[in-house]
Amino acid sequence: MWLGGPDLDQGELIFETDAILIEAPNWTLDGESLILNGNGTLWRLAPRSGARLEAIEFSGLPPINNDHVLDPDGEHIYLSAADRHIYRGSLAGGPVTRVTPDDGRWHFLHGVSPDGARLAYVEIEDFSRPGQLMILDADSPAAPDRVPVGDGHLDGPEWSPDGQWIYLNTEAFTKAPGHAQLARVPDGGGPAERLVASDTVDWFPHLSPDGNWASYITFPAGTIGHPADLDVEVRVVSTSDWGTVRQRYPVFGGQGTLNVNSWAPDSEMLAFVAYPRS
Repeated sequence: MWLGGPDLDQGELIFETDAILIEAPNWTLDGESLILNGNGTLWRLAPRSGARLEAIEFSGLPPINNDHVLDPDGEHIYLSAADRHIYRGSLAGGPVTRVTPDDGRWHFLHGVSPDGARLAYVEIEDFSRPGQLMILDADSPAAPDRVPVGDGHLDGPEWSPDGQWIYLNTEAFTKAPGHAQLARVPDGGGPAERLVASDTVDWFPHLSPDGNWASYITFPAGTIGHPADLDVEVRVVSTSDWGTVRQRYPVFGGQGTLNVNSWAPDSEMLAFVAYPRS
């Protein structure tokens, strides 16, 4: 587990383990802990208090993947599970509630609106077809809305801190297979705006809580999807100038390195994961 940020020229290693493959850190709103997944379970890591992993025990929750997002109330979390559904539970553990419709499709969560009322997730009917951007009203989970973004697969949709935009990566701008690029669409729908035109395959734009900074991960040109065990780069940019990279952190990683928003609440740091080379 590493830390980076707009003013950190070198990444800071804060935790390492050979006992479990940890992935996708979220930072709690009090700034005290990181929430991450590993072995189908959710874990808490307090970097400044001994850096020890503690499992969060849930009841009725299937094994989870690395798509989990904090509820803005600071006390709950939404989790994507292996049964295709999204669940809501307390950060203290305990029982969970399923929030997605039983429509036979996969639901991969990435965003919660700043007011906590809506979820942005990627719906996949089967993995031979591109994912679709869906918005789910927490009060009406049976009727999600599809937001058109264009042709090709998309992933990682999450709201800007002001709630005006949904940021994501999409293949809509190029015909090259798998060539994801960063974009945003207005909340409520509208044309997709490309943020960076690059030769790399770019995934998972995450904005800092103050809206001034963003992080994302780049894969080598020609990469299909977002696999693990590649030489990738975590980048930090200003949201006023996406074309100029402020910081670069080369790591061996990929899937699980930066799947979810991992900015600290003070917007000064972000967390990301690197993997050992076999």
